[in-house]
Amino acid sequence: MAKVRSQFVCQNCGAAYPQWLGQCGQCKEWNTLVEEVRVPLEEKRGEPASVKSRQPKPVPIGDIPAQDGPRIALEDRELARVLGGGIVPGSIILIGGEPGIGKSTLLLQTALRNPHLRTLYVSGEESEHQVRMRAERLGADARAGDCYVLTETNTQGIFKHIEALKPSLVVIDSVQTLHTAVLDASPGSVGQVRESTAELMRFAKITGIPMVLIGHITKDGFIAGPKVLEHMVDCVLQFEGDRDHAYRLLRPLKNRFGSTNELGIYEMRGDGLLPVDDPSQVLLGDRAERPSGVVVAATMEGMRPLLIEVQALVSSAVYGTPQRSSTGFDLRRMNMLLAVLEKRCGFRLGAKDVFLNLTGGFRVEEPAIDLAVVCAVLSSNADIAVPMDCCFAGEVGLTGEVRPVARTEQRIAEAAKLGFARIFVPKGTKGIGPIKGIDVVSVARVEHVLAHLFG
Repeated sequence: MAKVRSQFVCQNCGAAYPQWLGQCGQCKEWNTLVEEVRVPLEEKRGEPASVKSRQPKPVPIGDIPAQDGPRIALEDRELARVLGGGIVPGSIILIGGEPGIGKSTLLLQTALRNPHLRTLYVSGEESEHQVRMRAERLGADARAGDCYVLTETNTQGIFKHIEALKPSLVVIDSVQTLHTAVLDASPGSVGQVRESTAELMRFAKITGIPMVLIGHITKDGFIAGPKVLEHMVDCVLQFEGDRDHAYRLLRPLKNRFGSTNELGIYEMRGDGLLPVDDPSQVLLGDRAERPSGVVVAATMEGMRPLLIEVQALVSSAVYGTPQRSSTGFDLRRMNMLLAVLEKRCGFRLGAKDVFLNLTGGFRVEEPAIDLAVVCAVLSSNADIAVPMDCCFAGEVGLTGEVRPVARTEQRIAEAAKLGFARIFVPKGTKGIGPIKGIDVVSVARVEHVLAHLFG
């Protein structure tokens, strides 16, 4: 009889120890070690028949046939672009996000709205009736698509149903609910998540059936489970956004078969997630006049140019100590820009409250919107509105200079497409040709921008 092996695994970082300790030596967290019992014979018994019959053998690299097969096409243009053009057969995709952000809704509507795909939706959190109710809410005809629902959490049982059904796509909701007989541990533990994902990965690589895994996140915003989970899968997608706003962002954090610079934007509605083809037009909206403190910035979300509205409010400090608040923009960087305005440009903002907001619930981290933030703050401080036909793209340095940013030509083209007459860009930007319908104003310092706007 095989010897039963036992180890204690940290549920925070995944470090393993031969005996229990009060504190993990890796992450220094207390009371996070949980015992896991591993039975070696169970791994052989749990292997699917298709995996047992196709054991790997050493093959010369020159004898390996090239596979240039087409990707699996999707009706969802945003998801297809983020994945690099579609789903690669045999790949493992992990999508994570906060509770209620729309992960299950996105994948269920993908299964229902692609009738050419036979999809097996494995639900470990909801019953069959709950999945049917969600399908009806999405407005899709449940009988029109080729979607099957399975409420199972044991990996060996899932493999048996996959071999019988032979689907084109498998969705696991979620990976934290799976468990395998190899480990004697509760579902959701570090060991169970690691071993279950390893079995799914081996099965997908051998059979060529792609799988999409839904993963929970921790309170810190990271995908729950061991860090090795993100290394095992082929693609990691982060589904983010503010639940109080209608827009959701789908970002690739890792993609072995495509670029990680893409971005998918959705709008949450009562009948599901609707792809946003022109997010700049939606974010700017229709406004007859623009008040003071409102400026449009040309930013980049991945490879996609995006125009977003920057709002600033500057008022006298009532309680003595000035307040600094920022939504969607780094507060420390805003304080740095205020210090530049005070030191280099002579504006006295030290005794005033400054509030900054990026509309639509977006969070922008690139420094290309520094120039727009500066203009919005000064516009609100002087109570002078910036002309509606102007937008800005540029990084502001500590000496008050405007520094070049990447992909300036794409930002200019996006502004011209939306009808802006002028765009302020850093002086010395290379590769900018004349673009019809928009005036490109090159500026070297913040003072030059203020001279153009306020005279």
